[in-house]
Amino acid sequence: MPRILVVDDEPAILELVSYNLVREGFEVISEQDGEMGLTRAMNESFDLVVLDVMLPGRSGLDVCRAIRQTKDIPIIMLTARKDEVDRVLGLELGADDYVTKPFSPRELVARVKAILRRSAKGRDTGDEIRFPGLTINLERRMVTVDGQPVNLTFTEFELLTILARHPGRAFSREELLVRVWGDDFYGDSRTVDVHVRHLREKLKEDPSSPRFIETVRGVGYRFCD
Repeated sequence: MPRILVVDDEPAILELVSYNLVREGFEVISEQDGEMGLTRAMNESFDLVVLDVMLPGRSGLDVCRAIRQTKDIPIIMLTARKDEVDRVLGLELGADDYVTKPFSPRELVARVKAILRRSAKGRDTGDEIRFPGLTINLERRMVTVDGQPVNLTFTEFELLTILARHPGRAFSREELLVRVWGDDFYGDSRTVDVHVRHLREKLKEDPSSPRFIETVRGVGYRFCD
């Protein structure tokens, strides 16, 4: 039974999310305070975190940043529809997905299921992808660059793996959205750009002379072969 942490200070939202996730067979732990949510996330084992941006005690963005320093657990941010800055910042800090309020419980459950399906698929294989200077261990979900470990989020790892499995092939942003986030994702192509930029920074890439991820103008991205 997948274990999910839900952190939101609105009792009605917390009850709605928890009820629908439990009905789908998930074990749900809930918190209404950012500091308490972070404590639970750091000291207990969860398969996914649903995290509101606006929280008392400690903001959801701060909690996301703190989790990402040590864990690659998938994170879905809950944001107000008008707060595009918060959505982009959440992705920059390592969130895997976001859902805007007001939202459909069915949409949130679909996002949770899609991320958990990808997570399970990533653990099923023991293959390793190797290129000069880069190793991707799919079983352990570990990446090294020039022998040094690189700490990637769940979504960054999925994005890198899809590109690296097909070196030289140009992927459009729309195709990457479907492959990484799922065909029920409601975001736009800027989500891909944010994650690629973050991924390049962690891989110590120079965008003007990339070793691994190359921009294909008017299309999207490809892994350098």
